[in-house]
Amino acid sequence: MRGLTHRAVDEAAGLPPGSTSNLARTRAALLELTLTRLVELEERALGPALEAGPAALARRPSREALTELLVEALHVQIADARRTLARYELALEATRRPELRRVYDRAGRRFRDPAVALLAVLGSPDPVRHSRQLVAFTEGVMFDAIAGAGERPSREDSRAAIRELLDGMLGPA
Repeated sequence: MRGLTHRAVDEAAGLPPGSTSNLARTRAALLELTLTRLVELEERALGPALEAGPAALARRPSREALTELLVEALHVQIADARRTLARYELALEATRRPELRRVYDRAGRRFRDPAVALLAVLGSPDPVRHSRQLVAFTEGVMFDAIAGAGERPSREDSRAAIRELLDGMLGPA
């Protein structure tokens, strides 16, 4: 995080010195701008999974369609470890900066709210609680694969784990 400075951004982007300062005058503004851009990149990377999944589930809700959506999203995030690690760094920074926490939480709702809706459609008795658990599970798998001591799970392992989790939330298929 210390390396994220106005000067470093200018250099990395090939911009004249001071360019980043025109957009983000303070460090807090620079962090918020960075988080906003990171969310845009995640949405773009997850776009195909996020667009296809809810549309498919709206047409024909199924636990299997949700499982495949989650497997795809999980592996997209693990594959781009650099972006995911940057999000973790910003999450930790947000624990120390309330203004960044608000931006981080607002960005997170863009991913969490659809999970609530999908679980409700599939019959979850508590879709809000279950969506928090689902997000916590996938975040834990990503963290373990990228920054922890774990291995990157295969798609088959991810699929089995997500099915087991959904069975616990929704009852056996």
